[in-house]
Amino acid sequence: MELPTGTRAQAAAPAVAATRSRLIGLDGIRGLAALFVVTNHIFLRAFPGYPADHAPWWASPFIYGRFAVVVFIVLSGFSLALSPARAGWQLGGLAKFARRRAWRILPPYWAALVFSVLMTWFVVAQPGWPIPNAQSVAVNGLLVQDVFGVPSPNRAFWSIAIEAQLYVAFPLLILAMRRLNAVVMLTCVAAPVCALGICSALRVRTATALINQYTPDLAVLFAVGVLAGAIVTATDRRRAWPWHWFALAFAVPVFVLIAWQGSIWTIDNFFWVDLALGPAIGCLLAAVTTARPRPLVRALETRPLRRLGSFSYSLYLTHAPIVIAVYYGFMVGRVPRGVPMFLVLCVIVLPLTVLFARLFAAVFELPFQRQRGWGAIRDAVRLPTRRGRSELATVVDAGGERSIGVSAPRPVEDVEQIIAPYLEDAPRSTLPATSSGQTDGLPGAAPGRPSVCGRKLRVAQLSVVVGRRLRLTRTDVGVAVPLVEASRAGVTAVDVDLDQLDAALPYGVFHAGE
Repeated sequence: MELPTGTRAQAAAPAVAATRSRLIGLDGIRGLAALFVVTNHIFLRAFPGYPADHAPWWASPFIYGRFAVVVFIVLSGFSLALSPARAGWQLGGLAKFARRRAWRILPPYWAALVFSVLMTWFVVAQPGWPIPNAQSVAVNGLLVQDVFGVPSPNRAFWSIAIEAQLYVAFPLLILAMRRLNAVVMLTCVAAPVCALGICSALRVRTATALINQYTPDLAVLFAVGVLAGAIVTATDRRRAWPWHWFALAFAVPVFVLIAWQGSIWTIDNFFWVDLALGPAIGCLLAAVTTARPRPLVRALETRPLRRLGSFSYSLYLTHAPIVIAVYYGFMVGRVPRGVPMFLVLCVIVLPLTVLFARLFAAVFELPFQRQRGWGAIRDAVRLPTRRGRSELATVVDAGGERSIGVSAPRPVEDVEQIIAPYLEDAPRSTLPATSSGQTDGLPGAAPGRPSVCGRKLRVAQLSVVVGRRLRLTRTDVGVAVPLVEASRAGVTAVDVDLDQLDAALPYGVFHAGE
């Protein structure tokens, strides 16, 4: 997918870069949502009596862990829609979409399933819950735990099944966006779901059972996210709308109603509360994408939140067995329930689950984010990074700054493999040599081949600063990178924090000079 140029480039101006269709500001939201889910499960142990809320006012919001799932679902639809939106609402092939979703979602999920089963069988099981069996493993492994009632090895898995099923509907949503329009697409999803909700409110038992089992309101939220994804190709005028104020206007009445009615009413009416929060979250994502409000975007782009967001999926998948093990294995009977239990669990469980999730992600999630096939993963393992070594040292002029670097021509295929985790798919022709047949004049570079210069990798006009930050500047206009200029926000360059860059870039030449 090529970057827009000229007036279109100015019209589409997200202030944060996309790395594999993930906007940086949104990683912070992912991290916060995952942390909220962990805190919710701590809350439920410290303050028993759910759905009644017996916590002090400052802890009460953590009873609503469901809202974090709402954020995840809207965000999922939004993130998946970015690439099709930039391509004129073209999906790029069903098989390719399915393969990528499976590659991204299933390895960490299956690993977390094994971890959860082992924790339940051999460490600590939740008292009062049925012990998972082989049937539980099969049903959860196939992501149909919402269809078949079996003992659950991990209660957080319920939303993963629903999201996987929403992926099946996603191509139809994209088709509706292309052939019809956003309003029709959203109406086609929301009308039957709302009709089901009305039937449930009228005491139709079948409707209530379907809502409790399949949570269809999340389908509407997913569609809201898809609709919100259109912001990346919106006109200047529409992008300039005060999306953050729209988000606030949608959210305030919902939270006022929640505070007035209390937790029991809110939890009993999650179906309608979820739907009411959807527009607020969609507007928030549009606001963050257009760099508003600036203080919020800067906060979401802080390094801790971005790092947390990078493995938020692993945190969501693995935290529940750890919470149960710590609570029932060490805390019960030793710490009074209520505020003392809540604070002690937060101090112990939050860092423990984050640390475990980070280690888990390093093996089961991040490699599948960065590499798009087993061959690429094998290459990354076989070619470890070599710090402080360079294969060919030269002095080159990189952007007016003389530096000692390396010139190491590699096949274009290798470069695509290296930068693929951070860049959208691009035809090979979008990685051209310059008109002179050289790659930006770097010594030792063959036509059409990349070279490494200091901490800068250049492929024709593509300039990527290699280090702990990936910097894509305005000079990259016209190159097939999923970055649209942020000129409207006054941003001339976008920094992408890549904490795991050393592990992601397997070739030692990328570490020359360190």
